[in-house]
Amino acid sequence: MLYLVATPIGNLEDITLRALKILKNADIIACEDTRNTQKLLNHYEITGKKLISYHEHNEDKMSDKIIEYLQDNLEVALVTDAGMPCISDPGYTLVRKIKEQGLSVTALPGANAGLTALVSSGIESYNYTFYGFLPRKSKDLKQKLEFILKEKTTSIIYESPHRIKNLVTEITKIEPTREISVAREITKMFEQIETQSAENILDRLGEDIKEKGEFVVIISPNKVEEDKEINLEDIVEIIYNKVQNGEKKSEAIKNTAKEFGINKKEVYSLYHEKYD
Repeated sequence: MLYLVATPIGNLEDITLRALKILKNADIIACEDTRNTQKLLNHYEITGKKLISYHEHNEDKMSDKIIEYLQDNLEVALVTDAGMPCISDPGYTLVRKIKEQGLSVTALPGANAGLTALVSSGIESYNYTFYGFLPRKSKDLKQKLEFILKEKTTSIIYESPHRIKNLVTEITKIEPTREISVAREITKMFEQIETQSAENILDRLGEDIKEKGEFVVIISPNKVEEDKEINLEDIVEIIYNKVQNGEKKSEAIKNTAKEFGINKKEVYSLYHEKYD
């Protein structure tokens, strides 16, 4: 039997009793990094375990070796450095091959950064799509974000601290008023989860939102009806009427742009061309 064992994503207490039991009883533990797994085992005083490396660079070769262990009736636990195996981590290749061999696999529920960030964000969580890490190349990233921002479901994205500002910058270029959430250091002492418009999050990155730790970015669903064409002239008239009714011009422009999901600067320019 292969067991897919979720491990803590930051706080070592976030592991189930069942997971600890499996790790204690497994004949072999396949690890993304044996050094990280050994720290976890040491913390819970689990000793005498055979650890083998299983990571993205040796998945094919080690999958065949693990299948041999299973065919010899050994119990194998698969763990990654943090979170659930197969979710932006090694494991899929092994599970696929085991299924093809007619062998048994069971997954133990546990810590997952994406879902933890989602339910803490305040963004709609009934329907969502997990994208993991997006492309690094600028052109590919832009194309992917343009697709994501049109989606009617919430999106979950992983990003490194070195690229988080670039990611939020690209979102802001496309749709600055879209509500997003950034979560960092999840379950750790300095956990931070902030939900605002993309442009506001961008302004705060590097300031009170430190670019440290792995990030989870949640993007709210697209609420603009595709078949409803936005007439900018009509929007300018809406702003004008709000101003005539006593609302501050800057607030009227900001709120209306957000309501229709369009660029505030573009609306500002059109308004001033017509009325200033």
